[in-house]
Amino acid sequence: MKKKKSQAYTAKDIYVLKGLEPVRKRPAMYIGSTGIEGLHHLIWECVDNSIDEAVAGYAKNVRIELFKGARVRVSDDGRGIPVEKHPRTGKSALETVMTMLHAGAKFGGKVYKVSGGLHGVGVSMVNALSSYLRAEVCRDGFKYAQEYQFGKPKTKLVKVGRSKTTGTTIEFVPDNQIFKVTKFNLDKIIKHLRQQAYLTPGLRFQVIDWREKAPLVYGFCFEGGVKSFLKYLIGENQSLVEHPFYVQKIRNNIQVEVALVYTNEIETEELSFVNNIYTSAGGTHLTGFRTALTKVINDFARKNNYLKEKDSNFSGDDVREGMTAIVSVRVPEPQFEGQTKAKLGTPEVRTVVESVVSESFSEYLERYPKDAKNIIEKCLLTYKSRKAARIARESVLKKGVLAGVILPGKLSDCSSKKPENRELFIVEGESAGGSAKQARDREIQAILPLRGKILNVEKARIDKILSNQEIKALVTAIGTSIGDVFNLKGLRYHKIIIMTDADVDGAHIRTLLLTLFYRYFKPVIDNGHLYIAQPPLYKIQSGKHIEYVYTESDKQRVIKSFNHEFSIQRYKGLGEMNPEQLWETTMNPETRILKQVTIEDAKEADRLFDILMGEAVAPRKRFILTYATAVKNLDI
Repeated sequence: MKKKKSQAYTAKDIYVLKGLEPVRKRPAMYIGSTGIEGLHHLIWECVDNSIDEAVAGYAKNVRIELFKGARVRVSDDGRGIPVEKHPRTGKSALETVMTMLHAGAKFGGKVYKVSGGLHGVGVSMVNALSSYLRAEVCRDGFKYAQEYQFGKPKTKLVKVGRSKTTGTTIEFVPDNQIFKVTKFNLDKIIKHLRQQAYLTPGLRFQVIDWREKAPLVYGFCFEGGVKSFLKYLIGENQSLVEHPFYVQKIRNNIQVEVALVYTNEIETEELSFVNNIYTSAGGTHLTGFRTALTKVINDFARKNNYLKEKDSNFSGDDVREGMTAIVSVRVPEPQFEGQTKAKLGTPEVRTVVESVVSESFSEYLERYPKDAKNIIEKCLLTYKSRKAARIARESVLKKGVLAGVILPGKLSDCSSKKPENRELFIVEGESAGGSAKQARDREIQAILPLRGKILNVEKARIDKILSNQEIKALVTAIGTSIGDVFNLKGLRYHKIIIMTDADVDGAHIRTLLLTLFYRYFKPVIDNGHLYIAQPPLYKIQSGKHIEYVYTESDKQRVIKSFNHEFSIQRYKGLGEMNPEQLWETTMNPETRILKQVTIEDAKEADRLFDILMGEAVAPRKRFILTYATAVKNLDI
């Protein structure tokens, strides 16, 4: 082997990043990404500091203002960041906090007993990733200000006048050389601040969007705290218990606050927080809660003969189905996995949460026997459904089926063996299916026609779902299995395309299929494999010239372009097209229009599916009345 010519590698090749250079060099390490989530993380870091002041008992108001040019201002009425000279850095305390990583009052444990921003990089990180930042501090009867560019001081700290109030204001403009997008999303900000308002009872939040001609103003303040949050989360869903469970205790210097309720829904919603920081990936606090809940319910069920000796225990999924829960802890020095704080890693928190929930939930079940009965009976129903689903799944997904040997008779498969090249068209009706089978490219395109409208899975358990013939065929064709044995590696087609008629019935079938995929095949959506075909609305012909039109605006444009007589055909069904037209307009990879199904906000998608497809009528009626005037192309 030929020896590679060595290059000089000496001490001068070792780079030492100073000040805030690490943040600018590797921003994703600190904020998770330089996309939309990372952009909003800048606001969260500033707000977290204001919340810390409120939790410590010094702030009562937090204001967030959005201006044109991606400028944001976050202000509070806390004590204000100190401005005197720091004994170790020789700079003002404000400049030290703004320009140095791991500098702040949250390490000593005297100023803040608990805090969301314990890493000490929050506001300095915002400074590092901003093309401009201005910090204003009101304290000791005066107002002070200092400006920065790209994390470095632009001006000296100056006293700009007297002040009768106290507090800190951070105004910044994200660096557009770092962030892919710099437009802040008002809905995202409102959702986050509403959540924070529930978690910090009595703290007033105000959001003002100055970007429009008429400013938009929103305010939040909830005295009920987590209890009010729980009520907001369950919305119109029917509670199965008269008394929601709630506990708040401090043990080993860790504050535990848990609220939960069971509803008649199938979905589970668990939100976990540490020092007001939403931990989307959970962590030790959520693990402790789940362990305690499962054990207490199993013990109670056996003690009261709901579970017999021959029965196996309820699983974690059994006891959590239909549950909405909030687990919030305040920890002096939490250990997060990463700066974005998505997961708590502090081991002792699990033990504390588990013991608090075990004791309190056991007392709750004994104190409210009627509520306990309703909870256990729901767990039993889920338990029996899970066992029935396993039997049904085994009957549908036998060994040969899982291996892809036994496929549905109605499926017209393609000849390619490479999943990345294969496409599955889910087509409504035998007529459209027949046209699609003739129109397709047999090498890469498979056709699965469905008869009528599939089962609404939002209202059904998995054992009933697997007894539905149309869903059986779909599950078998896709190859991933379903439920707790779902495996994305078994996916037989990397493009699954829903192709329905451009009318009300077609839209309903499309919604039913989207509900099925969202609830039981979500990784297919998450990994970009689900699409919606867009067939044309009109065929406009003038002489021998034909144009297919997909939108109302295009229709008007095409009509204006014709100088002589023309005819318009409105397509309501795919079966109205001959195979050549269907191929040219909807199936040809070179000319078709496909919409990829994505989930930007899973919680909002979950809420909308509940409204549109769930049991409760009232929220669906409100939704229809609200958006009735915006409906287009409604077939009557």
